[in-house]
Amino acid sequence: MEGGLIVLAAALLLFLSPDVQGTAHLAFSNNTQVNITRDGCGVSKLCVETPDNCDPSGNSCLFVSAVSSVSVLPNGVDFSVELSGESSGYIAVGVTANASEGTSMLFICAQNSSDNGKFLFRTMQMNNTDKMLTPTETRVKEIGGMVNGNMIKCEFTVPNVNASNTRSSEDTTFSVLLGNGSFDGSVFGAFNLLFGSKPLDLTKPDSNVPTTAAPTTTAPINNTTMPNNSGALQPHAVLLLLSVLTLSVLLRV
Repeated sequence: MEGGLIVLAAALLLFLSPDVQGTAHLAFSNNTQVNITRDGCGVSKLCVETPDNCDPSGNSCLFVSAVSSVSVLPNGVDFSVELSGESSGYIAVGVTANASEGTSMLFICAQNSSDNGKFLFRTMQMNNTDKMLTPTETRVKEIGGMVNGNMIKCEFTVPNVNASNTRSSEDTTFSVLLGNGSFDGSVFGAFNLLFGSKPLDLTKPDSNVPTTAAPTTTAPINNTTMPNNSGALQPHAVLLLLSVLTLSVLLRV
């Protein structure tokens, strides 16, 4: 799609009942571009992607990054999120305390194929057991997004993130889920999980950067023949000693 379709909203309180999923959508067009790169990954922002180390500015890359604000208790932490990937329906990033039980919060960026591929943003709660999606109320602000063909890019901020419902309010450790699904303009299809991370502290940009063990040093093997100082006689010394003893015996006879 030439130029892409873009949306920018200052703030949004999302609560979507099933009967309005197809009609309550954002579709504002302006000249704002969503530029997502790997710059700062592992240093200033936490990055999760599939495949590994892929380039979000290219194709075949599902990528998310998160930058956290300074934690202010009891409010929690604000996270600025970037999400990029290809889909004819939607792409999504999810966070969960336990990927095998409980629920995950999904942040969905979609294109509405029934409305000229216009950009759409939703939040959903996913049951981790049966994968059922349920519209949920989640405050999200500073939403921006664009669609260009099947490429979807979006950015948004999730304020006051904490785990107070299940754990300590100071805990910001979650597993990150990346995936996609279908969207026909009224119904979101099942979330197709493409990557799930180990538990990560979202406030630490390097929490998923592999640590490299310090190289071990070993003494070099020296093949040079060294003198034997152990006290054992060398062959030439033995011959010399035998010669001396033989001469001594002859002189005594």
